[in-house]
Amino acid sequence: MLEPSRQSAPTWRTWLLSPWAGSLYAALAGISLGMIVGGGLATEVTLDVDGDLITLRSFAGTVHGVLDAANVSYDAEDHVQPTPTEPVADGATIVVRHARPLTLIMDGKRSTHMITALNVGDALEDLKLDPARLRLSANRMRQIPVSGFKLSVRTQRKVSIVADKIRVTTITTGRTVAEVLKQANITLAKGNTVRPGLKNFPEDGSVIRVIPALPPHTIPIAPNVAALNWAGLADCESHGNPKAYNPGGPYYGMYQFSLPMWRAVGGTRTPIDWPAEEQTYRAQLLFQRVQGRWQGQWPHCGARLGA
Repeated sequence: MLEPSRQSAPTWRTWLLSPWAGSLYAALAGISLGMIVGGGLATEVTLDVDGDLITLRSFAGTVHGVLDAANVSYDAEDHVQPTPTEPVADGATIVVRHARPLTLIMDGKRSTHMITALNVGDALEDLKLDPARLRLSANRMRQIPVSGFKLSVRTQRKVSIVADKIRVTTITTGRTVAEVLKQANITLAKGNTVRPGLKNFPEDGSVIRVIPALPPHTIPIAPNVAALNWAGLADCESHGNPKAYNPGGPYYGMYQFSLPMWRAVGGTRTPIDWPAEEQTYRAQLLFQRVQGRWQGQWPHCGARLGA
């Protein structure tokens, strides 16, 4: 009786040539590629360039290499984080902010700054300016293009106004004293003077004084009286201070007038309400009225006149 034929086991050569081998080769190739990518030769990186995000894979080892491969240029004025020489880790985010010119017109004064902030609010914070105390020509969220932007700013300042013995404190953005008075609804009468002048810039904490027109000087001062040493007399009486006040009399101003004597020579209000020139005019009138006998008016300092 014949024995049935026995099928021989497949050899490795036969298996490698079989259709199943192709599938195995493809699987091994995918594993190898994954090992290359996952093993550190390629990293996944997110680029944030002026707010635009893109995710890519790169074989570069440094931030500079990634940016160069992505055609992202930068220079010394730009902000790059991490720094260009730092190595790149898988999953890292690289931030690039290109510098852009911001023309700042603050209270009428122009300056230009190179900034990397993307909007007006961030730019002001970078410049150490408090947006809450500024009046802006653009919204704080206004984007600043790389080509540049012009921003007008008015600062808020605390200013006091003294007029007719009334003191008013106001918050203003006015660029001149005239604008501050207009905002405060203060109208100047004919002959009024203002210190500092109407065109001056009102600094924070400054005091604006509205000085009424001087009373008419209807009586002329003789030349020999005007030539006396009035500055020396004022220095002796009050150290030349138009606001000096001595409660002992009381006596007021540069020449230490009593109120009855001040009014006797046509003075109104009190001497300290008026500038130095008005006080000097009234003192000269008094000298003329007493016909040069200064001893009764300035017994301690009258000799300084040199009369």
